[in-house]
Amino acid sequence: MKRTVALVHGAWHGAWCWEWVVPLLAARGIEAVAIDLPGHGRDPGVLGDLNQDAARVHEMLDRLGGGVVLVGHSYGGAVITQAGNHGAVAHLVYLAAFPLQMDESCASTAAHEPEARHITYEGRPNVGSGFVVGPNGTITLDPVVAAECLYNRCDPDLVRWAVAQLGPQPLITFQQSPTTEAWRSKASTYAVCADDMVVHPDLQRILARRCGSVVEWPTDHSPFLSRPELVADLLTALATDPG
Repeated sequence: MKRTVALVHGAWHGAWCWEWVVPLLAARGIEAVAIDLPGHGRDPGVLGDLNQDAARVHEMLDRLGGGVVLVGHSYGGAVITQAGNHGAVAHLVYLAAFPLQMDESCASTAAHEPEARHITYEGRPNVGSGFVVGPNGTITLDPVVAAECLYNRCDPDLVRWAVAQLGPQPLITFQQSPTTEAWRSKASTYAVCADDMVVHPDLQRILARRCGSVVEWPTDHSPFLSRPELVADLLTALATDPG
């Protein structure tokens, strides 16, 4: 029996970012569900913090039943770390994401890891330079920086489409720590994106050690757009794995 794939987007995104992956999975007979976190994408509600985002994923898992492959992209990794202990989850997938410990946040990831202190960001685009602080502690991304950092391996037309979809992200979500560490008890896979201009690939490789298996792709931060077939291949393998 094939497992259901549940897709959790990262900061500034919505369920729309999986639009190229879901049809590829459907063509292989795999059910995939992409969720909008509170206030993102087509969700009409207010933006939530990490706890509220994880609660939204819990609600989705309640509906899906068992055997779910739960995927988190970027900040979505923090969300599935908190929500992933749900009994319906069979496997966690971290896509250039944050399998946080309970003493970490996205902003302070792996700060206690000696190797992380030697990672250099010189000569790389700085996504933080594109932060635009808005009302109520939200952050939006400058479109030029977003294109350069999020989608540096995507087709230009696709970049324009994606940048137009981006919305605000609460600053607090980068500062909160999860209350559980689902990757400690659940099977997990980390996908390192080697040309990522948001989460440094060397940091990803350090975080990937927390997961049970690791793959590495020559992609940007958004392989669901630049190389959706790679994402679909990985998820197909996990959704059809009887183990």
